[in-house]
Amino acid sequence: MKRLLIGLLVISILIPGMGSAQGTDPRSLEEIRASGVLRVGTAGDYQPMSYLDPETNEYIGFDAELTKDLAASLGVEIEYVKTSWPTLMEDTLAGKFDLAICGITVTEARKEKALMSAGYLENGKTVLCRAEDADRYTSLEAVNRPEVRVMENPGGLNEKFARENLPDATLIIHDVNQEIPGLIAAGEADVMITEIMEAGFYVGQDDRLAAPLIYRPFTRGELGVLLPKGSEELLDYVNQFLNNEKSSGRIHELAEEYIYRHIRTDEEMLPAA
Repeated sequence: MKRLLIGLLVISILIPGMGSAQGTDPRSLEEIRASGVLRVGTAGDYQPMSYLDPETNEYIGFDAELTKDLAASLGVEIEYVKTSWPTLMEDTLAGKFDLAICGITVTEARKEKALMSAGYLENGKTVLCRAEDADRYTSLEAVNRPEVRVMENPGGLNEKFARENLPDATLIIHDVNQEIPGLIAAGEADVMITEIMEAGFYVGQDDRLAAPLIYRPFTRGELGVLLPKGSEELLDYVNQFLNNEKSSGRIHELAEEYIYRHIRTDEEMLPAA
């Protein structure tokens, strides 16, 4: 028995993170720099934040550019690690990547399990619908009807919001997030509850779509970077990096490029005083 215990102890020393609920221990800043690579988790399905372009096999969007800036500041390359919204927290805790940047909302639930950076971009849940229905879906009450088909991708906060706030609507779960706006435009569903930035992007891509409540979202929050607990040193670095990106105007520049340039700013669309 003693030999078995000693053997297990030796194995646990040789294999870092064995026996830990989080899998491998998070890497330090020194280890990340020494490796020359920052491992970044992303679902890769979220326009305009972090999207894997199937034609170029490259990640594009606001968060993709932000990630390039972060990697450059560290003097390392980026190694993207594919995750999904249903497995995002599990993959984070398992140490599959150093951090995740892909349009992740800062929530208390996430902060209880992992680390989250300071917010770097405001967001909120809003409506994406067909342009012809823009005057119809101007409140949660208008959407929360049995005849209204609400389509969401599985596992994320959009589905959670729809289930909690639209119990009377007909909820349709569709696996491929980036296909949903086109399906809305084609009449396969009526509404997508999504974030301000995604709604703004798709309105700019397809004139069949509208985001009538983009300046009056149902919720207000911020996007942040997700890290496993034990990464406090990296978290401090990320927070300082984000503060520098804000101070330099880089965050505003990226927001204008990827989100708000698609949104009309006439009197009709501006928020109520």
